[in-house]
Amino acid sequence: MSKPLLKDPYAYHDEDVAEPPRTFLHILRRIGPGMILAASIVGSGELIATTSLGAEVGYVALWIIIISCVLKPAIQSEMGRFTIATGKTGLGSFNLVPGPRLGVSWVVWMWAFMVLVTMFQIGAMFAGVAQVLNTVVPGVTITAWVLGLLALSLWLLLGGGYERVEHLATFKVGLFTMITLLCAMVLVSKPEYFTVPSLLEGLSFKLPGQGLATAVAVFGITGVGAAELFMYPYWCVEKGYARYTGVREDSPVWRSRAQGWIKVMNTDIVASMAIYTIATLAFYLLGAGVLHSQGLVPAGNEMIAVLSKMYTETLGSWALWVFYVGACATLYGTIFAATASNSRVYSDMACLLGAFDRGDYAARVKWRNRFVCILLLIPVALYFLKVDPSRMVKIGGVAQALMLPVIAVSVLYLRYKHMPAEVRTGLPFTITLWTACLFTIFMMGYYTIRLVWG
Repeated sequence: MSKPLLKDPYAYHDEDVAEPPRTFLHILRRIGPGMILAASIVGSGELIATTSLGAEVGYVALWIIIISCVLKPAIQSEMGRFTIATGKTGLGSFNLVPGPRLGVSWVVWMWAFMVLVTMFQIGAMFAGVAQVLNTVVPGVTITAWVLGLLALSLWLLLGGGYERVEHLATFKVGLFTMITLLCAMVLVSKPEYFTVPSLLEGLSFKLPGQGLATAVAVFGITGVGAAELFMYPYWCVEKGYARYTGVREDSPVWRSRAQGWIKVMNTDIVASMAIYTIATLAFYLLGAGVLHSQGLVPAGNEMIAVLSKMYTETLGSWALWVFYVGACATLYGTIFAATASNSRVYSDMACLLGAFDRGDYAARVKWRNRFVCILLLIPVALYFLKVDPSRMVKIGGVAQALMLPVIAVSVLYLRYKHMPAEVRTGLPFTITLWTACLFTIFMMGYYTIRLVWG
């Protein structure tokens, strides 16, 4: 008996066109892409980089965390809007940006390079999970745990469709976020770790003299990072938002349908933003309150032991095992979600370069599985180079941060040159989009100047 053909989520099907849900509860039932992004976001950026920033500089950079989380979704929304209205994927959209080309746009090549650099982050997550598992089961070496995690990831991801990724991502997001929030709530009741003046200092818009590279890395990683901005349109496609909208038509019916599914997407973005913002703030407060006050910064083989103090110092020694379970879920969940996402984007790049026809979904799946293997083997190889995991995260974070201005400028170009007029945003959102783009460019410009001239 022949195997049934897979239905192509990247192609339009007349039978898939559907009216969007109109009530809030029905809209909530159709969200999902944001949960996958939240699973990718609430990982090394929060557990390692955000807490490291808090440990290094205290509360002073709290405003960077907040702005990072609440501004970048404007760019994310504009990218999702473009995909729903045109049916183009993330890379397909950026391939329209003018400039040098080598088969595809220079923006696409910059994305490919950035993701290769972020393999340092994934390598750090492999090391982090393996450290935790080695602490729990010391008879199994860290190296053996890394190889075991590699095998598990290959088994889960090869051939895995959208539903599997969404379900595992949603489970992961909820597990560690709640316990971390509980720790932060306990923290604010302890004056030795938290005071109102220290909180106000963190909201005073000062840039930390030390730890600037970490701050920029956190701006790149926390909230929706550059990698996640590229990922999101693909999950919108696989969830079906573009297919449900249907091929663009010059009619009020199509416009109403498109606006309805864009509303669903924006609800998805806001829901995920609320989750990762709360989680990120909780991680930062714990790092600034507990670790900074004790002069501890997560690094090297002591990274997990130092991070665990955020839980044991607030909840008690019993919370150590809760931390172990949560740290594994957080870090491994990001390995899973990021690899699932990046493999889809890389396979789309192969399509744009002519490796297969866009309508050949079987070929797309084959290329996706090839990139799953590549994107898991590279970070494992980096682990064997014995690079400090916390340094790996910062390297990846800086790479993402430096990509953000490119994304910001490209999104503005697409908005004014290629966005269908029927779905363009009004003045309030346009102002928000420009604010997000200009602030992103300013942050990266400031960092570049400091990097070059000291």
